Amino acid sequence: MSTSIIQIKKSALAKNVKFVKELVGNKVKISAVIKGNAYGHGIEIAVPALEQLGINHFSVFSSEEAKRAFKSSIKKSNIMIMGYIEPGDFSWVIKNGIEFNVFDLEILKTSLKYSKRLNKKAVIHLEIETGMNRTGLTKNQLCEAVKILNENKKYFFIKGTSTHFAGAESIANHVRITQQYKVFQQRLKYLEKNSIKPKIKHVASSAGALNYPNYRLDMVRTGIMIFGYWPTKEAYIKYLSNHKLYVDPLERAVVWKSKIMSVKKVHQGEFVGYGFGFQAAEEMNVAIVPVGYTNGYSRTLSNNSHVLLHGKRAEVIGTVNMNMILINISLIDNVKIGDEVILIGKQGDHEISVSSFAEMNNGLNYELLTRLSEKIERKLID
Repeated sequence: MSTSIIQIKKSALAKNVKFVKELVGNKVKISAVIKGNAYGHGIEIAVPALEQLGINHFSVFSSEEAKRAFKSSIKKSNIMIMGYIEPGDFSWVIKNGIEFNVFDLEILKTSLKYSKRLNKKAVIHLEIETGMNRTGLTKNQLCEAVKILNENKKYFFIKGTSTHFAGAESIANHVRITQQYKVFQQRLKYLEKNSIKPKIKHVASSAGALNYPNYRLDMVRTGIMIFGYWPTKEAYIKYLSNHKLYVDPLERAVVWKSKIMSVKKVHQGEFVGYGFGFQAAEEMNVAIVPVGYTNGYSRTLSNNSHVLLHGKRAEVIGTVNMNMILINISLIDNVKIGDEVILIGKQGDHEISVSSFAEMNNGLNYELLTRLSEKIERKLID
């Protein structure tokens, strides 16, 4: 049994899915992005829970994640690999109708080899390089890809075409994003001219779906919003302002809990934990919580964060250890071993959010969530 537990609130997922559906409208398909272990929420938890809420398309990064999603699916949903496919997994991917991005010629040639061997069409999405210079077929590569595809039509189902914007969450990138979209439209015309007409065109992530309504096209790839988080604070403030809202329409789906492991007194002048990171200014009560950086509680939160205990905030003191953190409980009465500690979530009138976590850690929502160890038990709650 793990020393902490992550609870995923189904009611929050339902609220967030409803928000995204209303945002994009009935004509736009939603692909739930569940890379990074579903942003730390757990692929095995997220897939069946989201399927019950009407989601039937999932985007993952790798073939390893695709296998987990496929195994977890209860409704035979469509799964799309946006990134890496293990060389030994191509056969499994094609055999099971897993969709995947073709972002370079090597992937196209390898999939052709396996499609011929299996005598089964590979279901592909052509990812186009439009200016991010990360993954995607360049103009010259696209010409070569079109040639290969038109010579081997019986081995490919070209289901979609896509690109990825270089920072749709910030107005600072607006000119770059609009230029990328212009390039994407030019490449689409080239494909159509060469008798390639993908069924699904998709370019927008959560940020793109929020900030560029005209770029939602046939499908949006939303991840972070489905789990109750905004791509950035800028995107959040802009949405509230544009819609004259004062309350966050999203709800955080994750709650991370642990328990008090030990309680002790520390005398004035004594140091707490490794080195000289924290010295007691007066006699104080300290509790130990069995969670540390091996679980995803970053060392950068040393002397720089809080947890919730008995409905009150307790500061983390000293250095975050591999398996433990120490908290100041001097102002909290009757603390005993086994008492619930909230690392992320609400208790009483207080909340520890991933956003506040990220700000204290100089990180992103995405980064903090995906660092949560896969070894931590995850449970779906109502």
